[in-house]
Amino acid sequence: MSLFVLKEVSYAYPRGDTVLHDVSLSLEAGQNLGILGESGSGKSTLLRLMLGLAAPSAGVLTADGTPLDIQSRARMQAHRRFAQPVFQDPYTSLDPRMRIGRALAEPHAALGLPGDAQAEIARVLAAVNLPQDSTRRLPRAFSGGQRQRIAIARALIARPRVLLADEPVSALDLSTRVRVIDLLADLSRELTLVLVSHDIAIVAALCPRLIVLQHGRVVEAGATRQILQNPQHPYTRMLLASLPRLPEPKETAR
Repeated sequence: MSLFVLKEVSYAYPRGDTVLHDVSLSLEAGQNLGILGESGSGKSTLLRLMLGLAAPSAGVLTADGTPLDIQSRARMQAHRRFAQPVFQDPYTSLDPRMRIGRALAEPHAALGLPGDAQAEIARVLAAVNLPQDSTRRLPRAFSGGQRQRIAIARALIARPRVLLADEPVSALDLSTRVRVIDLLADLSRELTLVLVSHDIAIVAALCPRLIVLQHGRVVEAGATRQILQNPQHPYTRMLLASLPRLPEPKETAR
């Protein structure tokens, strides 16, 4: 069973601007998916639909074998356990007044997750390579990279099957980016990653499959290696030409 299936999904804002047009895709377990495009191409809107933060204006979005009904509280609680987000800015995604232990315990209680909360907090801190005494500190005590690790740890509390990451390293410096990318690669051995980015090199490093969005439309889709080595659409060729040097993509080990 596919984790996500989108069939001719479109999205228009209430004022009438359509930002996604007839997007179709299937996400299979273990096949990390990159969503590539420039700012304004519809990448983040597509991720919002997959997270259940908005409903498609047209088309059908199925998650874990069931149409995603964002009006159903029970369905959305199950979806929050199935798919979790990681956002671009790790500082604004954390309450600056809330100690890390409480920030990690909150989703455990809100989602009615089984098991001991403190044991789960210890598990996720270990998973993102942060010390256990991090629970006693506020977000301002951590670097940007550490805050992003905390945001990832909070997502992992739910033991999701899918991690939906929206530009998760773009707010970080270069050396910190590398460490967070390595962490995401390690985590994708246990779950499936959907990575939204305008950075082709990061997508190539983490995602064996790729879709390219331009003005809300999928202009190219398929194996990342094939698309990067032989792009068919002029927009994809333009994106590739904008990079001075592209690293060789690699398959993510599972």
